[in-house]
Amino acid sequence: MVDVITYITRRSHKPLILIPVILMILSLLYLGVFGLNEGVDLKGGTLVTLELKEPMSETQVSNIITQGLGASEVDTSISGNTATVTISGDVDQADFESKFNNQFGILSFKSVGALLSEAAMGQIAYALIFAFVFMAATVFFVFRDPVPSLAIILSAICNLSIAVGSMSLFGIPLSIASVGALLMLIGYGVDTDILLTTRLLKRKEGDLDDRAEDSCKTGVTLTISALASMVVLFLVVKFFIPSAQVLADISAVLIMGLISDLLSTWLMNLGILKWHMERGGHN
Repeated sequence: MVDVITYITRRSHKPLILIPVILMILSLLYLGVFGLNEGVDLKGGTLVTLELKEPMSETQVSNIITQGLGASEVDTSISGNTATVTISGDVDQADFESKFNNQFGILSFKSVGALLSEAAMGQIAYALIFAFVFMAATVFFVFRDPVPSLAIILSAICNLSIAVGSMSLFGIPLSIASVGALLMLIGYGVDTDILLTTRLLKRKEGDLDDRAEDSCKTGVTLTISALASMVVLFLVVKFFIPSAQVLADISAVLIMGLISDLLSTWLMNLGILKWHMERGGHN
């Protein structure tokens, strides 16, 4: 790990900037082609908790319900002999009971309206835009230099793009939980960018490479620690609490976002700042 950090901070940094940029472009292209899955709290649907009368896998339960109802999307998680099923669209409870009474016992049945409407999603988009603008203004006020401000904005956009593209790739739905995780990623990513920018521009101890290496060691250590905790949470939920799908989605989004933050901060943002400082004669 130390050798990798040394290579990143002391070798030619310009080619490394291309890695997160290429990943961001690929993520946006994939997102544009395949889009994002919408969670039940975004588009509405039906949540059913079932008691299994015989052992079944999640795939078997989903297939039985899909064939019986003709539903376009059925997601199932099983814990013991209890299955939690999410069905796209409204389902009549009496019709459901008559079709699946032999295979399942119904423990709970409820319809869920769309909590995140198009208007709410528009407000989230505006909030993100204003957050980026105010972040840039704050950084410019502190450092009196437009380049670090633009670098932080670009890094945040890259981080968010790769995370959302990964959600599309792995089928993680856009929901209240995943939106919250994405907002957390923005805050965390800006924090690591500020750490990098402050140590490079404000500190004077050592030369530029020394400060870059010191900040990279600190930031990467913090990110890897957070990443390890999210991996543990994801594995615990998947193997021991499969019914807690919301926690699995949050941890999965954070895992992908933290990985993208490593790339966007310590390859792209670091490269831009070093190039800017070397060009301006800073040391």
